[in-house]
Amino acid sequence: MKKEGVQPDDVTFVLLLKACASLAALEQGKQLHSDIIKRGFQSDVIVGNTLVDMYAKCGCTEDAHELFNNMSERDVVSWNAMIGGYAQNGLGKEALALFELMQREGMKPNEATYTCVLSACAQSRLVDEGCCVFDSMCKNHVVTPTLDHYACMVDLLGRAGCFADAELFINKMPIQPCSVIWRSLLGAARSHGNVEIGRRAFDCVVKLEPKNAAPYVLLSNIYAAAGKKDELAKIRNEMKDAGVKKMPGCSWIEVDNQVHAFVVGDATHPQSKEILAELDRLVGLMKEAGYIPDLSFVLDDVEDEEKENALCRHSEKLAIAFGLINTPPGTPIRIKKNLQLCGDCHNGTKIISKIVGRDIIVMDANRSHHFRDGFCFCGDYW
Repeated sequence: MKKEGVQPDDVTFVLLLKACASLAALEQGKQLHSDIIKRGFQSDVIVGNTLVDMYAKCGCTEDAHELFNNMSERDVVSWNAMIGGYAQNGLGKEALALFELMQREGMKPNEATYTCVLSACAQSRLVDEGCCVFDSMCKNHVVTPTLDHYACMVDLLGRAGCFADAELFINKMPIQPCSVIWRSLLGAARSHGNVEIGRRAFDCVVKLEPKNAAPYVLLSNIYAAAGKKDELAKIRNEMKDAGVKKMPGCSWIEVDNQVHAFVVGDATHPQSKEILAELDRLVGLMKEAGYIPDLSFVLDDVEDEEKENALCRHSEKLAIAFGLINTPPGTPIRIKKNLQLCGDCHNGTKIISKIVGRDIIVMDANRSHHFRDGFCFCGDYW
């Protein structure tokens, strides 16, 4: 576009910033931000909203909040972008505080606002607060609850292990539950290892989405963690008979303005030899620090040694190793992943962050995880 002499406008920058957010390409996003200032688009409210969203989705909530505070004009989308950014990064209390400020300043929340706030409560174990927000929304007739709001509530209750309340909530819903609601319950059952709830939720999801691999994988994880080998074999056969295939995990990392992508078991990258050598080094140090691979996250029927090798080749681990050998010491590493982070990678990345002394931010399909000095900002609640 530049080579042909066509000048970018506000829409160009909005689309480019969305592309950067989708890949967590922070450095390219910053360059666009600089170009936006030079061309005088920084006061455009839509461009400003997209900048806030981009920084938040790259895990830079402080930068996003500074931009938000300095906006000369804000609309409801501006507030939603910042509240949603806090939600994605597991900062539930900050999201609630901003929601209260929004109302004090006379900005009326819309459907998306309540979705962001309820999601923030679900991500941060703020059960009472989330229930109060939902009840207020319904009683004050501010917004008519949609399936998104109901799904957030099921997620909120399920994550907290309140399965009886979650199922009762679903049964009392005035509209037919969608697959997202049952998948939220299934995901919570996996987190808590609840086989009974998991199976019931799985049956409901499969009826609505027979070709979706996610419920099969989640239920398989539940059975594997519970040591139910017979049930695990059955669900594998069910998945095979249904012709459902699991989407391969893929992770992206931006280094020197170039985005590098990795899939699970990837050996095609030009630096594969160095990446695998770095992973072997890290795994040795991780084991010395107490890391024990969680083999339940490998569903293939193979020997334990092969399962361990498969875990070490998960796409996010490959991306992290690539980042470590291609960026200066102390530099934060930002990874984007197309699927939810598995429990083994979550535990492993915590240990890696302590070993290498770096912040590691992984933005998966559901939320952002910020690892520092052996801990994750999510508090292992995800």
